[in-house]
Amino acid sequence: MASIGFSSLKTDAAALVDARGLKCPLPVLKVEKLMGGLPPGAELVALATDPMAKVDIPLFCQRHGHECVVTAEGEVLRFSIRKKT
Repeated sequence: MASIGFSSLKTDAAALVDARGLKCPLPVLKVEKLMGGLPPGAELVALATDPMAKVDIPLFCQRHGHECVVTAEGEVLRFSIRKKT
Protein backbone atom coordinates (compact mmCIF):
# COMPACT_ATOMS: atom_id res chain seq x y z
CA MET A 1 0.00 0.00 0.00
CA ALA A 2 1.34 3.40 -0.95
CA SER A 3 0.92 5.90 1.84
CA ILE A 4 1.61 9.53 2.55
CA GLY A 5 1.51 10.31 6.26
CA PHE A 6 0.07 8.09 8.97
CA SER A 7 -3.40 6.69 9.40
CA SER A 8 -5.31 4.82 12.06
CA LEU A 9 -8.38 4.44 9.82
CA LYS A 10 -8.56 1.16 7.92
CA THR A 11 -8.81 1.06 4.15
CA ASP A 12 -8.65 -1.59 1.44
CA ALA A 13 -7.57 0.91 -1.21
CA ALA A 14 -4.31 0.49 -3.06
CA ALA A 15 -3.14 3.97 -2.03
CA LEU A 16 -3.71 6.28 0.92
CA VAL A 17 -3.20 10.02 1.28
CA ASP A 18 -3.36 11.11 4.91
CA ALA A 19 -3.79 14.88 4.75
CA ARG A 20 -5.35 15.29 8.17
CA GLY A 21 -4.20 18.55 9.72
CA LEU A 22 -3.04 20.01 6.40
CA LYS A 23 -4.61 23.19 5.04
CA CYS A 24 -5.70 24.07 1.51
CA PRO A 25 -4.27 23.50 -1.05
CA LEU A 26 -2.05 20.71 0.34
CA PRO A 27 -4.68 17.92 0.52
CA VAL A 28 -5.62 18.19 -3.16
CA LEU A 29 -1.97 18.60 -4.20
CA LYS A 30 -1.06 15.37 -2.39
CA VAL A 31 -3.98 13.56 -4.09
CA GLU A 32 -2.91 14.90 -7.49
CA LYS A 33 0.69 13.79 -6.98
CA LEU A 34 -0.20 10.25 -5.94
CA MET A 35 -2.92 9.84 -8.61
CA GLY A 36 -0.35 10.62 -11.29
CA GLY A 37 1.58 7.45 -10.46
CA LEU A 38 -1.41 5.10 -10.26
CA PRO A 39 -2.68 2.94 -13.14
CA PRO A 40 -6.17 3.50 -14.59
CA GLY A 41 -8.88 1.99 -12.39
CA ALA A 42 -6.74 2.16 -9.24
CA GLU A 43 -8.37 3.13 -5.97
CA LEU A 44 -7.13 5.81 -3.61
CA VAL A 45 -8.45 6.93 -0.24
CA ALA A 46 -7.69 10.43 0.97
CA LEU A 47 -8.29 11.60 4.54
CA ALA A 48 -8.53 15.31 5.33
CA THR A 49 -9.76 17.62 8.07
CA ASP A 50 -9.68 20.92 6.17
CA PRO A 51 -13.27 21.82 5.19
CA MET A 52 -12.05 23.21 1.83
CA ALA A 53 -10.96 19.72 0.84
CA LYS A 54 -14.67 18.87 0.53
CA VAL A 55 -14.74 21.29 -2.41
CA ASP A 56 -11.20 20.97 -3.81
CA ILE A 57 -10.80 17.19 -4.06
CA PRO A 58 -14.17 16.40 -5.73
CA LEU A 59 -13.59 19.30 -8.16
CA PHE A 60 -10.13 17.94 -9.02
CA CYS A 61 -11.67 14.50 -9.61
CA GLN A 62 -14.49 15.88 -11.76
CA ARG A 63 -12.05 17.83 -13.94
CA HIS A 64 -9.88 14.74 -14.49
CA GLY A 65 -12.70 12.21 -14.92
CA HIS A 66 -12.07 10.29 -11.68
CA GLU A 67 -14.91 8.91 -9.54
CA CYS A 68 -15.08 10.42 -6.05
CA VAL A 69 -17.30 9.54 -3.08
CA VAL A 70 -17.08 11.73 0.03
CA THR A 71 -18.05 10.55 3.51
CA ALA A 72 -17.43 11.98 6.96
CA GLU A 73 -16.08 10.01 9.91
CA GLY A 74 -16.32 12.45 12.79
CA GLU A 75 -14.21 15.46 11.79
CA VAL A 76 -12.34 13.47 9.16
CA LEU A 77 -13.43 13.70 5.54
CA ARG A 78 -12.86 10.47 3.60
CA PHE A 79 -12.55 10.62 -0.17
CA SER A 80 -12.80 7.29 -2.01
CA ILE A 81 -11.41 7.90 -5.48
CA ARG A 82 -11.14 5.62 -8.51
CA LYS A 83 -8.80 6.78 -11.26
CA LYS A 84 -10.44 7.05 -14.66
CA THR A 85 -9.86 4.19 -17.06
